[in-house]
Amino acid sequence: MSAHQYDEGHTVAGWTGFGIATVGTAVLGLGVCTVSGVAMAGGLAITAVGALVTWALHLAGWGKPPGRRPREQWGMRVRDTSARQGHAGCVGCRMAGRGGSRTPVVEPRVGAPAEPVAVESVG
Repeated sequence: MSAHQYDEGHTVAGWTGFGIATVGTAVLGLGVCTVSGVAMAGGLAITAVGALVTWALHLAGWGKPPGRRPREQWGMRVRDTSARQGHAGCVGCRMAGRGGSRTPVVEPRVGAPAEPVAVESVG
């Protein structure tokens, strides 16, 4: 049992992304201090890779959905079984085409003010 009584959100995806982003920002900072465009570009590239790795791990189930998780999923080594369907309200899942609980937008028809037409939202 953990010492804390709340879900801190520590996940494999989060810590891996944090580690890669830390290395990327350190290389970027070194590039700024040494006025090296190559090091700055490399640091930015490493940081971008960190974001992509975090996203991929989240989609593979090693991240967490938005909000609180059930207590039995608080452990860092617990994989999220609902990741394949996508998480409601999760931008990363929507970008991957998952969790498409899109609500239709209702717009009135031109020339027929009494009858609305359902139009699927984009995004």
